[in-house]
Amino acid sequence: MAGQCELGVTGLATMGANLARNAARHGFPVAVHNRTESRTRDLLDRHGHEGELAGTFSTEEFVAALAPPRRILVMVKAGPAVDAVLEELAGHLDEGDLLIDGGNSYFEDTVRREQAMNARGLRFLGTGVSGGEEGALHGPSIMPGGAGEAYALVERLLTTIAAQVDGVPCCRLVGPDGAGHYVKMVHNGIEYADMQLIAEAYDLLGQGVGMGAAELAEVFEGWNAGDLDSFLIEITAKVLRQVDQATGEALVDVILDQAEQKGTGRWTVQSALELGVPVTGITEAVFARVLSSQKTQRTAAAKVLTGPTGRVDADRASAFVDDVRDALYASKVVAYAQGFEQMAAASEANGWDVELGGLATIWRGGCIIRARFLDRIREAYAADPGLRNLLFAEYFRDAVGEAQDAWRRVVATAVTLGVPTPAFASSLAYYDGFRRERGPANLLQAQRDFFGAHTYRRTDRPGTFHTLWSETGQEVEA
Repeated sequence: MAGQCELGVTGLATMGANLARNAARHGFPVAVHNRTESRTRDLLDRHGHEGELAGTFSTEEFVAALAPPRRILVMVKAGPAVDAVLEELAGHLDEGDLLIDGGNSYFEDTVRREQAMNARGLRFLGTGVSGGEEGALHGPSIMPGGAGEAYALVERLLTTIAAQVDGVPCCRLVGPDGAGHYVKMVHNGIEYADMQLIAEAYDLLGQGVGMGAAELAEVFEGWNAGDLDSFLIEITAKVLRQVDQATGEALVDVILDQAEQKGTGRWTVQSALELGVPVTGITEAVFARVLSSQKTQRTAAAKVLTGPTGRVDADRASAFVDDVRDALYASKVVAYAQGFEQMAAASEANGWDVELGGLATIWRGGCIIRARFLDRIREAYAADPGLRNLLFAEYFRDAVGEAQDAWRRVVATAVTLGVPTPAFASSLAYYDGFRRERGPANLLQAQRDFFGAHTYRRTDRPGTFHTLWSETGQEVEA
């Protein structure tokens, strides 16, 4: 198959291997390569029958197996490993060949790498891929970023192996240079918030109502039949149903309560701070994972720090379940609204011209945050392409407005019971802060002017002013 393969995949961990299998299953000849030869042989032994998979065991052999212009998908861990692989491959490629970074790379690294590869006459795409191992195999959501001529080399392949919803592939060119990896980063940030909100709902009904895993599975299955229909709600019900073979207990009850992270949530928050976008739900989700990692300290604190005990009254339990459902939906809307606002701000700051409705379209299938209400987001941007915040869209405005009484009851009950709900509470606080025409920041600005002469503006006339607070109290124009 020398010189005939339409795609090369290097890095055959779960995602790389499954993307290679996906392409081969769709009739594309694929050359596969891994630094560890045994992984390449294992892939061929187990799945070589699924399509044209050509095993290669050196960089030279790998590159030689590809038809020009060569198209190579790099699926290695984000960071220095990506640079090392790109450098190794670039030395064997010809002008016009294409390198695709399909990992979760930081978008600024992607911008730098594209410039470096372009300087050597090579094309480059920084491509977000969402869907986990099942999505990679059966159809992920794919978010390429880069030049149009680079995308044209793999558009047919990527749109074929992507998830399909209503005949539309969940893949499109997001924008230039780092745009693809940026939106994948924010996608993952929204995922953090969504998962934290679900965990808080689980905790509220478990600690606050006393429901066990089997009962909770029933609740989540019911929610998945309504407006909360989504991949994450669906798998939550399945997780809660799983029985541990070793103990006979619910598996979730014997899993250690320490959540790990790989950095995309943290990057999302850091970028939002630089852009001045308040992504409170994502931020609290990241901090919740950090707090969960402090297991030793929490165990010690549980022995000495006091708090309320108790549960929701039995006659209120059913109504409380419904309230939590509504609070979860409203908080989820806020998380997406914040994430989409951040992507709009980043697109404007970087000149990417990202079409937000298009993102909602390609996130409807394959990806981890796929959900029924992404169709509503797509419709909102179709009606108003310049929509800055989803809470201004009629559907989401009304949905959150109708849910807010339940939302407030849930947060108040959580405080009374001592059950932490950082994502629920911060989302509600954001909503209340966002809907106020005048907040308390006037006091903050006066304080800043008092101790640092940072100046302020007035509501009744233009200009910038400073008060001589510790002297005459006279106001002067700055």
